[in-house]
Amino acid sequence: MTGYIPKEEKEFEETVIEIKRVSKKTKGGNTIRFTALVVVGDKKGRVGVGLSKSPDVRGAITKAFDHAKRRLITVPLKGDTIPYGAEEKFSAAKVILKPAPSGSGVVAGGPMRAVLEAAGVRNAVGKILGTTNKASNVYATINALKKIGKIDRKLNARKDIFAAKKDKKNDDRKSTKIKKASKK
Repeated sequence: MTGYIPKEEKEFEETVIEIKRVSKKTKGGNTIRFTALVVVGDKKGRVGVGLSKSPDVRGAITKAFDHAKRRLITVPLKGDTIPYGAEEKFSAAKVILKPAPSGSGVVAGGPMRAVLEAAGVRNAVGKILGTTNKASNVYATINALKKIGKIDRKLNARKDIFAAKKDKKNDDRKSTKIKKASKK
């Protein structure tokens, strides 16, 4: 067995959303570059987005992938859907995200679908309003997922505080019962 190299398992799955050819007029002629928009996720609740430019397509994709890996966010999942709905606006893009029952799949437009699938959301409903700009739609979706994460953290903190108060109240009741029993 010579030359056999086993393929490594990838930690992240990358999806190229858009590649644009950008031209710029300069003194010596036109300068052509490429812009790549990439979404990266582990399908377990972490997702990131990267937008980069380079003189060649492969370089732009690689730079965008590295950029996205450095800026990962954690998405709270409730089973295989998002726990809460969210509405978010970024630039001219407006997105609406809602949880969906099991088995319904991801019902969302192209860029939003890619972000949700990379995050590991299997059931959700989404709507893109306002613009067809893929970069704006992706960033609006990421912001909506961040907003859902904030809501989830706040509610979990509130639950923890409520549980601590309840435990303290129960302890106070037990101690008063013990004091009453010891007085008899």
